[in-house]
Amino acid sequence: MATPHVLLVDDSSVDRLVAMRVLKSCNIRVTVVEGPKEALKFLEMEHDIKLILTDYCMPDMTGYDLLVEVKKSPKLNHLPVVITCTEDVPERIKKCLDGGAKDYIIKPIKVANVPKLLSYI
Repeated sequence: MATPHVLLVDDSSVDRLVAMRVLKSCNIRVTVVEGPKEALKFLEMEHDIKLILTDYCMPDMTGYDLLVEVKKSPKLNHLPVVITCTEDVPERIKKCLDGGAKDYIIKPIKVANVPKLLSYI
């Protein structure tokens, strides 16, 4: 199997670094962007992304907003989206899952989360 390519969307440099290290340690190719707008621009051009891993809480657009945009797009709606957040808010988790997210993971991402992430690809 080819190395899976994950798009990591997070406005926190620390969280990006942690998630990137975990994913790379599991032999996953990672492209990092700082927010949903950059993610959508990147997705317009890049076609080998297999999974979007996005933070929920970001300025301008939330991870949920990005999820909605991805699910609306005929070109992108096949992509699995996993939301990450430091807060465990049941209503928010339900909203994200109802909106089409594959999962909602409490940060920081751990190596133990990776097999489940790969199962969505």
